[in-house]
Amino acid sequence: MLFGIERFLQSPELRAPLAGRRVALLAHPASVTRDLTHSLDALASLPDVRLSAAFGPQHGLRGDKQDNMVESPDFIDPRHGIPVFSLYGEVRRPTDAMMDSFDVLLVDLQDLGCRIYTFITTLRYVLEAAARHGKAVWVLDRPNPAGRPVEGLTLRPGWESFVGAGPMPMRHGMTMGELGHWFIAHLGLDLEYQVIRMEGWQPDEGPGFGWPLLERSWVNPSPNAPNLSMARAYAGTVMLEGTTLSEGRGTTRPLELFGAPDIDARRLMADMQRLAPQWLMGCRLRECWFEPTFHKHVGQLCAGIQIHVDDPGYYQHQAFMPWRLQSLAFKALRLQQPDYPLWRDFPYEYEHDRLAIDLINGSPLLREWVDDAKACPGDLDTLALTDEQAWSEERQQYLLY
Repeated sequence: MLFGIERFLQSPELRAPLAGRRVALLAHPASVTRDLTHSLDALASLPDVRLSAAFGPQHGLRGDKQDNMVESPDFIDPRHGIPVFSLYGEVRRPTDAMMDSFDVLLVDLQDLGCRIYTFITTLRYVLEAAARHGKAVWVLDRPNPAGRPVEGLTLRPGWESFVGAGPMPMRHGMTMGELGHWFIAHLGLDLEYQVIRMEGWQPDEGPGFGWPLLERSWVNPSPNAPNLSMARAYAGTVMLEGTTLSEGRGTTRPLELFGAPDIDARRLMADMQRLAPQWLMGCRLRECWFEPTFHKHVGQLCAGIQIHVDDPGYYQHQAFMPWRLQSLAFKALRLQQPDYPLWRDFPYEYEHDRLAIDLINGSPLLREWVDDAKACPGDLDTLALTDEQAWSEERQQYLLY
């Protein structure tokens, strides 16, 4: 198959509308061609593309920041001599001066298919800025490695944030190019927008179910996104960022496992199975122990659970529900230890007045369900199913594949 960047590089006809126009690139470390050339370097080699600037999202253009909420500076690219502007530094929305540096912005970002992943928020912000400044945005499309399934509660009005780009469920099941069309319609934007589509993407086919497994090297789109297993589990495990449980940062399997020094992982797995066995389908859970080398519970032995989604004999793409699975873990822990200090109260992604778990979920509904001793899995299921069905219908007109 071909990604958008590869079709763009191969086809002078696709590039022809850029003649005489200044071109900028928004990219990150996973913005590479099949031979692992970074997209900025590949574009710079084209004699008919006039590169004038580049932009980096969270974690940087080349990948310079390990943890969340660590800003990147602007700099001059030493190889190509063009300014590289950070959209996760002093600003998260491009300034007027930044917008003056180009006529057409190419967006080549590998997403993970989850609302909280900040690259889609950055896409929204550059679309809004482009509409105001009369600039064009072209998305060089890439696969959604989590595929097409939809899961989770829809972000409620008033809960927009840098980790909540708009009213969509946690797992949106769209590509960046498709999301761009949705943002433009949802926000009523007027701008030149084009998607350089992929060729041969088949998100419903195994073994990758969204990612071209066995065809492509995986490059981390962010430092703690090391493989396809993480991408599959992320729509659930990302909620751990709003809790005191470790999400495995500081281990070699971040966001595939979770735990803490003071939980009984075996009992937790048993209670999850008892409460809602249907929410554990499509994967295998394994009791494990780990000691983070940094981040939460650093240097402490944690009892935990790893989510295994890489064995084709067990993994079932349509059945696997990572958001429900992780929600169930929170519920089981709360029932075991009603006073457990589960929710982490700290400044999260430039928000100081609302709990991180609520920002992540786009409302307090998930937290309130966990903390309500009388609430059962069916209650959360009813809420989520309504949102999931509505989104599945809404997104249909924007799907390109």
